[in-house]
Parts: sequence; C-alpha cells; structure tokens
Amino acid sequence: MTEVWALAAVWLSLALVAGALAMWLRISSAMAEVVIGTLAQLVLAATIGSGALGTDEPWVKFLSGVGVMLLTFLAGAELEPAVLKLKWKEAVSLGSVSFLVPFFICAAISHYVLGWGVMPSWLAGVALGGTSVAVIYTEMMQHGLNGTGFGKTLLGACFVTDLGNVVALGLIFSPFTFRTVVFVVATAVGCVALAKFTPRLFKMFGARPSEFETKFLLVALLALGSLATWAESEAVLPAYIIGMTLANAVGKDHALIRRLRTVTFGVLTPFFFIRAGYLVSIPAIVTAPIAFLALLLGKVAAKSLAVYPVSRFFGSPHVEGMYSALLMSSGLAFGAIASLYGLSHGIIDRSQYSVLVGAVIASGIIPTMVASNFFVPHHLLPKAKSAELPEGE
Repeated sequence: MTEVWALAAVWLSLALVAGALAMWLRISSAMAEVVIGTLAQLVLAATIGSGALGTDEPWVKFLSGVGVMLLTFLAGAELEPAVLKLKWKEAVSLGSVSFLVPFFICAAISHYVLGWGVMPSWLAGVALGGTSVAVIYTEMMQHGLNGTGFGKTLLGACFVTDLGNVVALGLIFSPFTFRTVVFVVATAVGCVALAKFTPRLFKMFGARPSEFETKFLLVALLALGSLATWAESEAVLPAYIIGMTLANAVGKDHALIRRLRTVTFGVLTPFFFIRAGYLVSIPAIVTAPIAFLALLLGKVAAKSLAVYPVSRFFGSPHVEGMYSALLMSSGLAFGAIASLYGLSHGIIDRSQYSVLVGAVIASGIIPTMVASNFFVPHHLLPKAKSAELPEGE
C-alpha cells in the first residue's frame, strides 16, 4: 500500500498546484487541472516514463469515474423544472445546433481535408460534437452563474448536446440492442421510483452524521452507471438524468449540495481532470499540427457560429451570447470517451487518437479561458456577489 499512498499524495499535490494556478490565471479549477495533467505527462514521460502517474491504475480510474458522475449529477440537480419549462425551446435549440453543426463539419474536415477514412471521420464528428457538462458546470459555479436562469438554461442545452452525442455514437458504431432497451426501461423506472421515494427516505433517515443521503445517491448513481456501461452507453448519462429527476429533492437542500461539492471538488474531480490532461500526447500533436489545428478550429468555429446566433435569437445580449457560444465549444468527457472507444475498437489508430483527444481537451481549455476572462455576464449576478468578484472572476 505504500506505493498507493505515495501516488495518491502526488495526485493531490498536482491538484493543489492546479488550484493555485487557477487563482493566478483566474480560470476554473477544472481547466487548471487539465493543464497541469498535460504538463505532468510531458515532464514525466520524458524523465521517468509515461506510466509514472499510474493513470491506468484501477483505483485511479474508479475515483476519476465517480468524480465525473457526481459532478454531472450535481449539474443536473441544479436544474429547475420550472425554469426549463419556460426555456425549453431555447435549451433544445441551443443543444441541437451545438451538436449537429460541429458533428457534420468536423466529420467533413476529417474526411475531405485530413484524408481520414469514413468511419474515423464520423467518430471525429461525434467526439468533437460534444460539450462538457463537467467543465461548464465547474466554470459557472465558480462565477456563481449556476444558480441563475441563464446558467440553468445553458446546462439544459448541454444535456441535449450530449444526448445527441451518445445517440450518434450508438447508432453509428454500436447499434441499439436488447441491452439498450433494458437500460432505457430500467432508467425510466428507476427515475420514477427515485422521484417518489427519495424525499420520504431523506425525511426518515437524513440529516444525521451517517450521511445517509450521500450514500443513497452514490448507490443510485453506481447502479445505473453500471447498467449503462453494460448496455454500451456512458455512465454519466444516467447521472445527469438522476440529477434532473431529483432537482426538487436535492437541488434545494443547500447543505447537502455543499457536502457533495466538498467531496466532489475536493477529492474526486481532480483525478478526472488531471487524468484527462495526462492522456494527451504532446509529441504526437507536435508531429501533426495541421490535423490538430484543423480539428480544434473546426470545432470551436462551428459551435460558436451555431450557438451565438441562436442565443441572440432568443433575446440574449452580446456578452451572454458570446459566453454561451464559447462555453458550449468546450469538450472533455464525452469527447475523450468517444475517442477511446474508437481506439479500443480499431476505428482510429494511436496517432489519430492523440490528435483527436488533444483537440477535444484544447477545446475545453482555450474557449473557456477566453469566456472566463472577457465575457462573464456579471450583470446576471446579485449585486453583492458581483461586487465581491474581481475582474475575470
């Protein structure tokens, strides 16, 4: 166990450095952790070896997976049904164009510009068509926008985008099977049961040092997450749906939300974001800069040009429209998952994987940094909150 303790200390040390970097650069902690992970890979691969950080250790993968599941759950739990009822047309419109436009454009760039085969090009479209709920939720929470109607609408749009991402991956590369039907039915039944019984269980057993609520939610997330992977879907999808289902029971319990955030951001998500950055091979990107830049610029340009006019159409001023367009351009979890799926199934090779994941992660860093420093809609925050934040926070 000595090696495990030492390795865990290294991971959390990197998270501490990322926290300081986030405050210095005035970016979200998630983006700083991705950057630190990428730099760590570059240094450690050249000095000790690419496996020095133990990114393939089962316990690291587990903590990383639980972290992104809880983060996605929290994003869903902060959605308010009343807000989405009023803004559903905007959320669906933003989410749809955010996936479809970059999906087709990036697939076309991969095939006609980079010369990739048909199936690798479709995979690139799927990977680059996604939007990272984890990155957007973390970014908006840091600025205090997650509790606003604007933030909730944007998170709803993210769900539509990533739902399209998952459906496209399933239809093109792993057609729906009996397992998919079981997963969909079980998720629907589970959400109905959770909506009905969770408030009662929390009232009976909650608000005690045993943290019944946290354990109960983890059981639900892990159970449906395992069913999702069994059905060859993604574990984070039911996490988001469960969060939306329990928005009234969990989202309004501010003490519970604070406790979940402490565990999620303090311990778990650094493993996910640092690992995501560590998986990027800088040398592979350097050897194929044109492919990397073409995919990165294609994704960011396609998403921005699709989302900004739709946001303006629904009445958002310029700053909000730019903030929405740039944040919706960010990618991470689903893009990395789709890329890894393609590599493990022989759809893309190692060099294509590195370029694709590099573009996905860069799209999560660069647009978010620009949005965070130049286009945060401070006017949407309560005056007291906005006054406490320095420029760019």
